[in-house]
Amino acid sequence: MKYERSITILTILILVLSLAATVYGIYSSSGAVPQQFISWSGETVELYGTGLYEHDSISGAEQEIAQDIVTLFMGIPLLILSIFLFRRGSFRGRFMLAGTLGYFLYSYTSYSFLSAYNSFFLIYVILMSASLFAFILTIISFDIKSITTYFNPKTPVKFIGGLLIFMSIAICLMWVGRIFPSIFKDTMPYGLDHYTTLVIQALDLGLIVPGGILSGLLLFKQQPYGYLLATVFIVKAFMMLTAITAMNIKMSGAGVQSSPIEIIVFSVFNAVIIYSFYLIMKNIHDPSKVLHNEYEERMIP
Repeated sequence: MKYERSITILTILILVLSLAATVYGIYSSSGAVPQQFISWSGETVELYGTGLYEHDSISGAEQEIAQDIVTLFMGIPLLILSIFLFRRGSFRGRFMLAGTLGYFLYSYTSYSFLSAYNSFFLIYVILMSASLFAFILTIISFDIKSITTYFNPKTPVKFIGGLLIFMSIAICLMWVGRIFPSIFKDTMPYGLDHYTTLVIQALDLGLIVPGGILSGLLLFKQQPYGYLLATVFIVKAFMMLTAITAMNIKMSGAGVQSSPIEIIVFSVFNAVIIYSFYLIMKNIHDPSKVLHNEYEERMIP
């Protein structure tokens, strides 16, 4: 299999470093010790005050800890399962690996650029880089011309494609709805705290939203890249939306004010995307089934 050794080495590196980052992030940050801080915009912000995320706002730290928990107990096991299946030649495993690497890439890109500087900064950068190149190698390891043969002809492409387009537009409207008022009123956007820009919104509006729409449109047309990108987006969204749900629960427990609309929207999306994850994994053929089908087709007169 193309690039198997390189992908395996990079994945092992990701597993080791993410394990260290998540465990230390969770267990060094047990219990906030709030400290008031005057931000660059003149607003009073409460910092977390302890552990790896001591210089992050309480809201930011609670979200990072929640994501660490999801990465530790879901992301890392899914990455282990994916690389194991990938090395055994499983098509499902390769698709899962691409999507899971997409989750790690998104997560540690946001940690690298959004988290207040801490002692794990270089770890985050290495994780971002390793995830990026492992993701690229996994994507280009597919034989694009034959990719549609990996899927059941009855795969619900319209439902999954429509879901990706709908979710992308909804996320776009939600983030624009947060940003526009601050532009027109010349104020700081909600949730900025003491940070200098909206990193998550930049990633979503610049990459996730157009990527999700493109994936949905290509899947509607049953194009090979549509199957590939849609599957990657579904797996990544499955992990990321689970993390966002955990973030909302963690912030509510810490008394952090959250947008009710965002909580409802992301919770509904999380439930629907879990079902979509099941659907798309169910409709991917394994190699033996593909070979069996090809054999039967040749035997039919």
